[in-house]
Amino acid sequence: MAGLRDGALQDEVHWFSVRCVFRLGVDPTSQLYEDRLTLWRAQGFDQAIALAEDEALRYAAEQPGIDFVGLAQAYWLFDEPGHGAEVFSLVRASELEPPAYLTRFFDTGEERQSNIVPGA
Repeated sequence: MAGLRDGALQDEVHWFSVRCVFRLGVDPTSQLYEDRLTLWRAQGFDQAIALAEDEALRYAAEQPGIDFVGLAQAYWLFDEPGHGAEVFSLVRASELEPPAYLTRFFDTGEERQSNIVPGA
């Protein structure tokens, strides 16, 4: 991936997804965090992140009580976006077993999500 950042694809435009993180609210007892993924056509990671950060600042400015916290992570889509296309991947080293890993990073009990009932 270093080649993309180093400008190896300067003449080509590719699809990127960028994950930006936002804080909703300022009271620590009730604040929330939002991970937001957006898609971009760009010539490399730097351009994709710059486009996403500009949009993130506009998004936050239009929403009372939302702040862009400054984290932007880009992913180069290997294929055109479409049905079943991979749009983001983050690989993390961890010694945790799967249940502990999921609890630590994805199911802390503080997420605002719903369960899907099979067959409903």
